[in-house]
Amino acid sequence: MKKLLLLSTLAAAGFVGASAQAIESPALFDNLSIGVQGGVTTPLTHHPFFKSMRPVVGLTIDKQITPTFAVGVEGQGAINTSSWKGRTHSTTAFDDSYVGAYGAVDLVNLFGGYPGHVRPFGLEAVAGAGWGHTYLDKAAGKDHNYFATKAGLNFNFNPSNSITINVSPSVYFDMSDAGVAQSSAAYNANKATFNIQAGVVYHMGGTKFDVVRPYDQAEVDALNGQINDLRGALAEQMGVTAGWQANAAALASALEECQNRPAEVVEKVEIKDYLNSVRFVFFKIGSSTVTADQMPNVEMIADYLKAHPEAKVEIKGYASKDGNLDFNIQLAQRRADAVRTLLINRYKINADRITAQGEGIGDMFEVESWNRVSICTIQAEQ
Repeated sequence: MKKLLLLSTLAAAGFVGASAQAIESPALFDNLSIGVQGGVTTPLTHHPFFKSMRPVVGLTIDKQITPTFAVGVEGQGAINTSSWKGRTHSTTAFDDSYVGAYGAVDLVNLFGGYPGHVRPFGLEAVAGAGWGHTYLDKAAGKDHNYFATKAGLNFNFNPSNSITINVSPSVYFDMSDAGVAQSSAAYNANKATFNIQAGVVYHMGGTKFDVVRPYDQAEVDALNGQINDLRGALAEQMGVTAGWQANAAALASALEECQNRPAEVVEKVEIKDYLNSVRFVFFKIGSSTVTADQMPNVEMIADYLKAHPEAKVEIKGYASKDGNLDFNIQLAQRRADAVRTLLINRYKINADRITAQGEGIGDMFEVESWNRVSICTIQAEQ
């Protein structure tokens, strides 16, 4: 009974460990498995270990209660090929059979914790009890029925979440009269068999255990407070949204009204175009020389003045912020004078029609280099 007590303690520890990890309990019909096994069985003592081996086959059905603990039922039979010395053979296909229930504790999950998925390898300690039956030749006497217990290990290899391949060594005990002076149920190696089997287990629907994070009441209250705050903010935003929707509806109505209004002929009003009256002549840093690429702008001013004899031009020169202030003030004047000189000397524009004034530092443009410029504004004839 000590072995059963130990495995019961391990099973209880499995429940505690699963609870401490906050494992969400599966549904009633989750985590069901069915397995088939085959191997050999032999008496534990008083018989040649290998010579006395017989084939054994079995079937298991179990349910994983927690990642650590499972319960199940099993049945198995030793095939009638016994060569045990002095043993009477049965007339059936089996010499012995066993039907019982068992509990299994996953030692890896018990001591290593459940990682949230099936590990590639697991080791289970198994303990069970049930009904054993030995089939005898009718001429030799009655069949033998007895209460049996088992203890063993399952070495589980898990290639997927649905399939387990296991190797299972175990010892079965005939708990009837152990041959001592008084009749009693006892663990007696002389009335025990050693089994080793390999099998395949199919997990119907896979193994389902969800690890959830436990929250204490303070966390729950804090989250509820946040939810209430968000609900209030949502209600406020819905009010704002309703206002914008009303405004959008009003704008849509006004647009529809405008679209449905008859077309009106509006008298064209001529507006002086700033781009038609202003030309820019840009300079290199520190220079007042009009470069070849800027000459077309000077020529455009000259052409306009020639075509409009009453028009005049006002030239304002600027410098950028680079360099000495006094120098830049003088440079701005020289840039205005440079354009004026070209108009007079090259294009023969009367000097009375041209004014040139240096304006110092310019800040008209965000691009600093553009402020190195002469701005020429044409004043049309009156």
